[in-house]
Amino acid sequence: MRIPPTRRRIATPYDLRVPPDASATRQQLLDAATREFAEHGVWNASLIEVTRRAGQRNRAALRYHFGSREAVLCAVLERHVEFLAHREGELLAKALQAPEEDVGAVVEAIVRPAAELAASGWRGRACLSIVAELAGEDPARFSPELDSVLARTGGNEVYALLAARMPEVRADVMAERFGLITTFILRAVADRARALERHRRPARPQLDDEAFVENLVAMVAAALSAWAPS
Repeated sequence: MRIPPTRRRIATPYDLRVPPDASATRQQLLDAATREFAEHGVWNASLIEVTRRAGQRNRAALRYHFGSREAVLCAVLERHVEFLAHREGELLAKALQAPEEDVGAVVEAIVRPAAELAASGWRGRACLSIVAELAGEDPARFSPELDSVLARTGGNEVYALLAARMPEVRADVMAERFGLITTFILRAVADRARALERHRRPARPQLDDEAFVENLVAMVAAALSAWAPS
């Protein structure tokens, strides 16, 4: 059956099923932390509120299961690492076959997995909001464990190729552009998915999913290729 263009969605193999060996309490805490981090920020979220939202009377439940704020954060992100690594790896391999000046093919390896993750459900959208916040932070403040989780998404390899294909700019300008476009992409994708879920008829006309991805890729590629101060 052909889906009308205005309702066409991106096919995604992503599966958010809870691992069978995970405890119900642990999963409830992770869901509550996901919501709290996405709504209030990773560093401002109240861990006591996470425990309350999870329906736990014992305030020490979160520390018992995870140990620390960053450990909870790592566990929240871990739910999506395998999917992101797989999809970004597939698209990175495709980008490597494109001409060396093709910035858009590399940008697609950031945009498309994010769009597919947003389409997977509220956990995916919340994850994008969390990673968008982290993209604006100084990585030097992250623990080795958090660094490891973020590295295993495959993003480092994508950005390395992007840096090689961009016009030559100063290192500080490149870092600024990468931080800005990452936040822009992830928030744009998450906000759009959230709006479509809330309203059957959004306030403004919406592109179908594939056109949205292609347009976002083109916009970001153009921004990365723009003139930069010397």
